[in-house]
Amino acid sequence: MYWKGLLTRRKGQNTVEYLLMLSVVVGVVLISGVAMKRFMPNIFDKVSILILGAVNQLGAS
Repeated sequence: MYWKGLLTRRKGQNTVEYLLMLSVVVGVVLISGVAMKRFMPNIFDKVSILILGAVNQLGAS
């Protein structure tokens, strides 16, 4: 009868599941941070060029 209680107890399993989910979230955040560091300066440059072009068009007309 003692082993029956061990099979239905899920406290340890839930802890492992939460740790796995946390590690996946941390991994995604780290990978996205590296990607943003690599690609964001180019995106900001392109956006600033587009904004300056639009401002110059409005000022010229």
